[in-house]
Amino acid sequence: MGFLARNLPADLRNLWPIALRLIVGYGFMAHGYAKLARGPDNFTQILAALGMPIPAFLAWATIAVELLGGAAILLGAFVTLMSLPMAVILLVAIVTVHLPNGFSSIKLQSVDAAGAHFGQPGYETDLLYLACLAALALGGAGPCSVDRWLGKRPLSSR
Repeated sequence: MGFLARNLPADLRNLWPIALRLIVGYGFMAHGYAKLARGPDNFTQILAALGMPIPAFLAWATIAVELLGGAAILLGAFVTLMSLPMAVILLVAIVTVHLPNGFSSIKLQSVDAAGAHFGQPGYETDLLYLACLAALALGGAGPCSVDRWLGKRPLSSR
C-alpha cells in the first residue's frame, strides 16, 4: 500500500470505485447517446461496412448496452453482470476498428492556424475501459452504489 493510502482514513481509501464508475459510466453513456443522436441507421451502415452480421440488431444492441450499461455502472448496479457485454463491445471495437491503428489513442499529425489535426485512434482507450471494468468487477462497486445497498439488506428481504 502506498504512502498516501496508508495515511488516509479507511472510509476514504475505499472511494476508488466511485471515480472509475463515474468515468466508465459517463463514457459509455456518451458514446451510446452519440450513436443515437446521429441516427442508429448511420451506425448500422458502419457495422455493415465492417462486415458484421445482422448489423441493425447489433447497432441497437450496442446502443442499449452503452446507455443502460453505462447508467448501471454509474449507479454501481449489477456491475459484474453489466461488465460482460460492455467488455464484449470493447473487444469487438478493438479487433474490428482500432487494432490496425496501433496502440496510441492520440495521433497528432499537424498543427496549423485551424488547430490540431489528429489521425485515427488506436486501442489504448478501449484497454483502459477494459481495465476499469475488470477492476470494478473484481473489486466491487464500492460505496454509494446500488450493489452495496443490495448487499447490505437483510437476507429475509432479498
